[in-house]
Amino acid sequence: MTVDNSRIKSFVIDTNVFIHRPDAISSFKDNEIIIPLAVLEELDSLKRFSDEKGRNARHAIRFLDSQAAKGGSLHNGVKMDNGSMLRVVRAGDTPLPPDLKHDKADNRIIQTALELQAAGRQVFFVSKDINARVKAEALGLKAVDYEKQKVDVASLYLGWREITVARESFDRFKTDKRIEWKDSLKSNEFVIMKTSDENETLLGRYYSQNSELRLIPNRRFSVSGIKPLNIEQKMAFELLLDDSVPLITLVGKAGTGKTLLALAAGMVKVIDEARYNRMLVSRPVIPMGKDIGYLPGDKDEKLSHWMQPIFDNLEYILGINKKKDDDKGVDWFIKNNLIEIEALTYIRGRSLPDQFLIVDEAQNLSPHEIKTIVSRAGRNTKVILTGDPYQIDSPYLDTNSNGLSYLVEAFKGQALYGHVTLSHTERSELAELAAELL
Repeated sequence: MTVDNSRIKSFVIDTNVFIHRPDAISSFKDNEIIIPLAVLEELDSLKRFSDEKGRNARHAIRFLDSQAAKGGSLHNGVKMDNGSMLRVVRAGDTPLPPDLKHDKADNRIIQTALELQAAGRQVFFVSKDINARVKAEALGLKAVDYEKQKVDVASLYLGWREITVARESFDRFKTDKRIEWKDSLKSNEFVIMKTSDENETLLGRYYSQNSELRLIPNRRFSVSGIKPLNIEQKMAFELLLDDSVPLITLVGKAGTGKTLLALAAGMVKVIDEARYNRMLVSRPVIPMGKDIGYLPGDKDEKLSHWMQPIFDNLEYILGINKKKDDDKGVDWFIKNNLIEIEALTYIRGRSLPDQFLIVDEAQNLSPHEIKTIVSRAGRNTKVILTGDPYQIDSPYLDTNSNGLSYLVEAFKGQALYGHVTLSHTERSELAELAAELL
């Protein structure tokens, strides 16, 4: 019996898909999965690194080895648990267009896909690299992104909504300070309540445990000297200061106050209330979690370059609260182990109990990296992730596939999770205009 290759869907997997998610091929069910030999070569060259790329490369190699151990031959094909056939294929002697160099791994991977297509297979080239997909399309291949963990950022959960109610319900909520709510709200979602005939608004927060909307008092307050400048910042502080919500995401464009609010709340929780042992602040050093070795100086000096925005915010907070005879700066809190500034590369693998953990610029992390970080949280640890999904530096992530966006959609509605999307820039009128126009 002959097999009609034209009916077989053959997914040719690029190296960066494994770096994005080491077990990605498990997502392709009841099809043929092709791993070009050049991909194994690239994984082999990456496995020696100690960063996230290296870890994912090693994980991917072990995963492929575990599939081979089930019996059969990777050359002829190994049946996977998801019903797909896994094969490793080398590029043949089909010449590439003269503009494409044969000694480049990306081109040999595309060449493998072209040869399979020439043999009559229905080929899909799967890559996180936009340029590789463009080249593949230009050569007549069907190129697709790996979208297993993609979300639609245009409809990303805001964490709050505006609701217009009848005057009777509005007044009852204002008087009773709580109201039973049966409509579809997410746990810890905020409601800006108003009536159609008045400009007055009330702010409430939904508690899914008892299907209740509770009024948040309209009062002036400050956190480490930082006052909320709009209703969204007020929502953010409500969650940041609530010890019963251990995971929080703050999403917004530059100047909305994401990092400043998180740091201010951390100072209160660690310094004033001693609720956590220390505030640990981190951010991805460069896209895909590379090391900081290229920066001059020792580890602390290297970090000072990359973490300068964090230091600037901390110094601003300390400057507001500085007493006449108090000379405590950021260095004092670091030396006394109350604040720790660490590159993300160095906190992976650690267990982190009793920490107020802030991860800044989280939009530059993959879903797998986000999972790795959040799963580090030990007992009595609060995790805050901040970022702007529209400011992606990683070549293999975008607004829809980054880990921050993915986490927001995955966790919405969980009682242990809270989220606020901040839309108003408070840094300056110039910053607001730049964020909108540039």
